[in-house]
Amino acid sequence: MEEITKATGLPLIGDPAPAFRAVTTQGEINFPEDYKGKWVILFSHPADFTPVCTTEFMTFASMHDEFKAMNTELVGLSIDSLYAHIAWLRKIQELEWKGMKNIEVKFPVIEDIKMDVSRKYGMVQSQSSTQAVRAVFIIDPKGIVRTILFYPAAIGRNFDEIKRAVQALQKADKDGVATPADWRPGQDVIIPTPGSCGTAKERMESQDEKMYCLDWFLCFRKES
Repeated sequence: MEEITKATGLPLIGDPAPAFRAVTTQGEINFPEDYKGKWVILFSHPADFTPVCTTEFMTFASMHDEFKAMNTELVGLSIDSLYAHIAWLRKIQELEWKGMKNIEVKFPVIEDIKMDVSRKYGMVQSQSSTQAVRAVFIIDPKGIVRTILFYPAAIGRNFDEIKRAVQALQKADKDGVATPADWRPGQDVIIPTPGSCGTAKERMESQDEKMYCLDWFLCFRKES
């Protein structure tokens, strides 16, 4: 795994998030040190003043308080100057889309002209490119990479899925469970697979109103 990271510049799930200091639209940050105890969504976009990115920033900014309520901070990045960031974020405040208007981007957006951060996170995937791909890294309160999502330049991200991923990670960590396909908060969760034949037999024989099994390896805990 270490060889893959060195070859691609891409941290893997379970790796410590690469550390860096950077200038942002909200001042200098020391990452991930400044975010200890919090979940972080670190995401990149190809360039300022681009249409897909503009809709994404409006969406993220409109969900900022929702993420804060989940102990989750947002940090954006593109290979643009601080002044370009500021000008673009000011322009976003003048736009209206899908009922969103007067949108103020309060989370930090990293200036990465030298591509120092982008390269540490594998966000630049072509040697001839000076644009970052649409990357999303979900990083836990201990500074560990827990989820990685990549989108091509032409495709806007699914922000409902990004939020759902954070919710699922938090649920899994809190209760020591897994979440099934399309899981949403409040829905049933999967309990860990038994580690022995005896435990598997016992589980199949001890189902109750809170636990049910489709088979010995697939058991659920009811959440409601």
